[in-house]
Amino acid sequence: NPEHISAVKTYWNAPVMPKGQGLKAVDLFNAIESGKVKFVWIMGTNPVVSMPNRGQVERALSKCDMVVVSDIVESNDTLNYAHIALPASGWSEKDGTVTNSERRISRQRGILPPPGSAKHDWQILCEVAGKMGFGEAFNFTHPSQIFCEYAGLTGYQNNGKRQLDLSPLQALSEAQYNGLSPLQWPFQAVTKAENTASSNSQPSLTSKRPFEDKQFSTPNAKARLIPVTYKAPLQVTSDAYPFVVNSGRARD
Repeated sequence: NPEHISAVKTYWNAPVMPKGQGLKAVDLFNAIESGKVKFVWIMGTNPVVSMPNRGQVERALSKCDMVVVSDIVESNDTLNYAHIALPASGWSEKDGTVTNSERRISRQRGILPPPGSAKHDWQILCEVAGKMGFGEAFNFTHPSQIFCEYAGLTGYQNNGKRQLDLSPLQALSEAQYNGLSPLQWPFQAVTKAENTASSNSQPSLTSKRPFEDKQFSTPNAKARLIPVTYKAPLQVTSDAYPFVVNSGRARD
């Protein structure tokens, strides 16, 4: 969408923007194996175990010019192929926000400090960006700064066109962010507009249920309903054969 590309480009003052989709996971490893992708940075996942066709993933990683892996363990199946291994923080050490499937944003605080030389993913990315010459755009020192920048992006050139609009939270101070209570978007109204950096209180927001007014996120505001016909599995169980064994996974 040219409008979306232009909005993100302007908001981030980023002269170079992707014009299309990136490669999905299976396609990515196909591209690595064929030599089209020569550098891969794997964060927070173990694709040699989790991807279908393990042998193909192993062939791809063994051919790749540079494999960087961020993980919380010293060794696993994917780290065996890493040229560079970066120690990253784990779930109990992370500090930020999480949003669940019902769009509720919750503040997450680490209960343990990252051990040894481990760092949070955002810290690692900021350091690499700095080495690449983009330090000014990645000079974050606290997750609240990243959250506020993202919240501002969701509201930029929005004007009610997109359900996701966290812009009422884009001016949170670090103290307000640290004290953030769980809240659900979309927001109906801001009942307390004034927010000062010295205040620990957060804006009072009222959540609303999406599409309650029967207006949907489509050009004509109507819902798109797609009828489907049930198709039974090829393998069915019976009293004589009550189990189906899955010996692996393949694309689609």
